[in-house]
Amino acid sequence: MSELKHVMIYSDGACSGNPGPGGYGTVLTHGEKTMELSAGYVRTTNNRMELMGAIEGLKALRYPCKVTITTDSQYVVNGITKGWARGWRARGWIKSDKQPAINPDLWGQLLDLCDVHDVSFEWVRGHAGHPMNERCDELAVAAAKSPDRKVDGGYSG
Repeated sequence: MSELKHVMIYSDGACSGNPGPGGYGTVLTHGEKTMELSAGYVRTTNNRMELMGAIEGLKALRYPCKVTITTDSQYVVNGITKGWARGWRARGWIKSDKQPAINPDLWGQLLDLCDVHDVSFEWVRGHAGHPMNERCDELAVAAAKSPDRKVDGGYSG
């Protein structure tokens, strides 16, 4: 079996109001290759956009890869690395406090994609000068302001 290619995914979400217009920005890098992705939504939440950034980055990969996702979202990082999302799914999207998990549609997608790829997560402080995090923020904010925003079909608020 050949060694998996290592892809870096940087992602960020933005929301003007929470809920409000939002967007995600994602940058994928592998060697000299770079791909930027973004999309805006009419009404959504910041956490949904943080999740979408990671999901869309992983969905852009055409075959299984070793992936490092760098994000400023503790929600995303902790949800996966601390096993929260897998626990929620195992309990029918119910949290340990017996309350419904929020964003099960997106958590389910992210968990499924993490099963395809060898994914690790790194947290960086937002707005602290990390060049790729700043670029993702620029993409996310621009997408949130874009006139061709989509409807976030999974947002029910």
